[in-house]
Formats: sequence, C-alpha cells, structure tokens
Amino acid sequence: MGAGISCIEGGDGSHCQRGTVLGDLPENCVAQVLLRLDPPEICQLAGLSRTFRLAAGADPLWEAKLPRNYSYLVDKACQSDVEGGHDKWAQLTKKEIFARLCRPIPFDGGTKEFWLEKRGTGVCISISCRALSITGIDDRRYWNYIPTEESRFQAVAYLHQIWWLEVRGETYFSFPEGTYSVFFRLHLGRPSKRLGLRKCIMDQVHGWNIKPVQFELSTSDGQYVQSRHYLTDPGAWIIYHVGDFDVTDSSVPVVINVSMTQIDCTHTKGGLCIDTVLIQPKGLFKQHKHNTAT
Repeated sequence: MGAGISCIEGGDGSHCQRGTVLGDLPENCVAQVLLRLDPPEICQLAGLSRTFRLAAGADPLWEAKLPRNYSYLVDKACQSDVEGGHDKWAQLTKKEIFARLCRPIPFDGGTKEFWLEKRGTGVCISISCRALSITGIDDRRYWNYIPTEESRFQAVAYLHQIWWLEVRGETYFSFPEGTYSVFFRLHLGRPSKRLGLRKCIMDQVHGWNIKPVQFELSTSDGQYVQSRHYLTDPGAWIIYHVGDFDVTDSSVPVVINVSMTQIDCTHTKGGLCIDTVLIQPKGLFKQHKHNTAT
C-alpha cells in the first residue's frame, strides 16, 4: 500500500511503474470516442493531450459532424460577399468549414441569415422584417422602420395603428433532416434609449387583448399548421411559436411560408414591433411563456 501511495505522489523508486495515461491511447480509439460526442465537447477534450488534439482535428471526424448537405450550405455561403468564393472555402479543413458555417451568413441581399447549430442538430435561419410582406408598410401613417440595437438586423418594423394586420414571409432553403420550429419575435411598445438607459414607449399599445393573432405555417411539400396567441407582456421581446415542420430529405429544397394576421376590423391595434421570423431545430431553446388562444 505504501508503494502505491509513493507512486501516486510521484515517487521514483524501482517499485514504481508508469501507469497508463491519456497520451497512451491509440488515436483511432480516441477518434471513436470523439465520434460519439457533440462538437463543443470535442473541442473541450482536444486540450487533454496531443493524441486528443490530433484526433479532434481530423477531417473524417468533422465530416461526420457536418450535415449531409453541407456542400449546399457552402455554396450558399460562397454567394455572400463577406464569406469569399469557392477557392477560399476549398482551402479550409472540415473543422474550419464547420466553424465557419456556425457563424451567421447573410443571404437574399442581407435580409436573411443562416448558420449551423453548433451541436450539429440542424440549421437556423433568421428573416428580418424587411424581408417580410407587411400590408401598409409604405404608408407612414401606419408603419415605419425604426433603428434599434435590440435586433440582429439593426432595425424593426413599428406599427402605430391599423385596422387590418397582415404579415407574410417566404424562404427557400435546403434544410438538413430533422424537425424545425418557426417563431415570430415581437415586442409591444417602442423600445428606445435615453442617456444610455433603455426605455419603452407604451402610449400606442392597444387592441391586442381583444382578439388573438393567428399564425400560420405551410411548406411546399404539403405541411400546414396554425396557432393563435394573444400578444402580451409589453416592454419585452417575446418569441411566439407558429408551429413545426419536418424535413426528411436534405437534398430537396423546401419553400417555407409563414404569416401572422389579425383582420378583425371591429377595432384598431397598435404599438407593435416586428423583428424577425426564426427557424430553428425543434427543442433548441425554451420558448417564452405567452397566452395561447383556445
């Protein structure tokens, strides 16, 4: 027993024998372990030893973590002015490609962004309010765009007052296989800053507690879902769940159509900010609580 303690404490007696350490593991064994981990976990283990570091940078490992249609995502990224062309991407390792795809990449004239979810569960897409078709958006009596740091696109559509609310959006994309959730990011009240402090102007917020807003989602392969929610919690950004859709073949592009409407013309409504439509792998985050109409 004393000899064992001496070895643990670093004794150098002849009775001490060098035990197995992480660096002794064969690289192919380490690679098999890493294949069963998420990308963030792989990056954490890369610092354990030289063997783990070499295995964690291997192309076969990261090609297995990339979605099957990652070449489509690379082509999409190459169309962006900020990401460079195919020649630049061809020089990257698979790990570098994965890391680059995890950063937001603009498309459709910078009105939309996509990025690979860091655990490799699918693709996220953010659609700005400027990419949405909003009834009356060109009439400044009803709508205007306001700049804000609270949006990833640096601007939101603000509704002063209207009888007929109709917002529609569409995107065309080849998603990796999986189930995806669609959300609208909305805010009651006009956010602003004064002397570095956040303020929210509420004087135009009205009409949202009378009738719910109807949200709809449809896809080009025949999926359809609708939901209804009362807009609540003035002064906070709320994520409203529209519905989910399934992707079974990543090689086939799908058209996603979304909408939010409140067309009961018996009353006006106003004081609403529309930021983005979000498409993300299902279960990626817990949605905010809100009132669902029954």
